[in-house]
Amino acid sequence: MSIIGIVLGVIAIGLFIWLRKEQQIDNSLHEAELNHTHQGMNALMNDFNNYQVETDRKIAELEKQIEIQTKSQDKKMEKHLKELPFIIGKVVGQIEFSQDIIKR
Repeated sequence: MSIIGIVLGVIAIGLFIWLRKEQQIDNSLHEAELNHTHQGMNALMNDFNNYQVETDRKIAELEKQIEIQTKSQDKKMEKHLKELPFIIGKVVGQIEFSQDIIKR
């Protein structure tokens, strides 16, 4: 009976050692997978930050372009507003001149 107990004890110890090795292998595989996931998340975070910075730059550039175009349009409008009375006077003068010619 004691031989059976010793054999079962040795089998139990062997099984315990084998399971411990398997657990260590699984732990190292999980750790490697976790490290890869961590690196992937860091890379994704860096890409997202770069995208945000690039988008902010583009928005600032577009705002500058819109401001420049708005100022240009304002200048053109002011120029036309200054010329408008002269143009109206010119057209009215031509109309009056043509009516004088028609009446003769």
